Amino acid sequence: MDTRFPSDDGFAMPPEWAPHSATYMAWPCNAAVFRDRLEQARDVYTAVARAIADFEPLVMLADPVDAADASARCGPSVTVVPQPLDDSWARDIGATFVTDGAGRLGGIDWRFNAWGEGYPHWEKDAEVAAAMIERERASRFPMPVFMEGGGLHTDGAGTVLTTDSVILNPNRNPGLTRTEADEILTRALGAAQVIWLDGEALDYDDTDGHIDNLSCFARDGVIATLVSADPQDSQYARLKENADRLRAARDANGKPFEVVEIAHPEKRVEHGNRLALSYINFYIANGAVIMPVFDDPADAAAVETITALFPDRKVITLPGVEVVRGGGCFHCITQQVPRL
Repeated sequence: MDTRFPSDDGFAMPPEWAPHSATYMAWPCNAAVFRDRLEQARDVYTAVARAIADFEPLVMLADPVDAADASARCGPSVTVVPQPLDDSWARDIGATFVTDGAGRLGGIDWRFNAWGEGYPHWEKDAEVAAAMIERERASRFPMPVFMEGGGLHTDGAGTVLTTDSVILNPNRNPGLTRTEADEILTRALGAAQVIWLDGEALDYDDTDGHIDNLSCFARDGVIATLVSADPQDSQYARLKENADRLRAARDANGKPFEVVEIAHPEKRVEHGNRLALSYINFYIANGAVIMPVFDDPADAAAVETITALFPDRKVITLPGVEVVRGGGCFHCITQQVPRL
């Protein structure tokens, strides 16, 4: 490949639990995406932004027409930066930041087409990653494929988690093979291997199955993964298969992972579609974990598990369903900048 990848210059993506210099978010601006509950979504984004800002700098990108409203709602602890936007998923439209261990920051600029042209407009969102990279004075690495930040996780020690339904999807990269995708992901993120999971394990997910709704690295050698507690649930078998794949996998040094299962909430259907409710879609900030809860009987057990996974961080729970109605949750609306 002719592309210059970050690893060619000594860059790699740190794990999410490594120290951050800042977190980016993008202010909700598309009422249609949030099913006419835009104001309720903005309330939750505000709560998430303020919670993170207690632990690290929070930069809120906002469409210029919304910047004053975002600033008034979020308050002085949040830095609002005008930026033309189509939507509000900083994880997917933003840069994926990498470091070289020697004081340099890089930014991966994935191509973006609104999750396989799932939405009519993405021209503004496609420019967000480059704007973030410029603002952070990072080296820019444009990638040859369509991909979103929510489609990947890394342990920072050689292993990437992803799903077979995103980067390999013909609506993004027709003809791309798994071998080619392996090379792109490992060279982009400075990793040695990719673990592939089933992205269609959830009944409905308009990202085509992002990994950040299914499984994530929680710390060195530990993976949290979504499961169903009900064998009769339509998601049960495929989520179990993902958990089994993770238990069979090995890290870049050949060691097995500890796999921690977290059962999803009860089935909830709105507008004919099952909501993709997942406790895995949390965000690890400096000193905190921002975790969604859903007013569901499964909330308590999930909070207990996440708290045990992060004994040195404060677990902050916030209602997640308004963001899920738009197609994601707290991990989808945040993007970290690693501290150098």
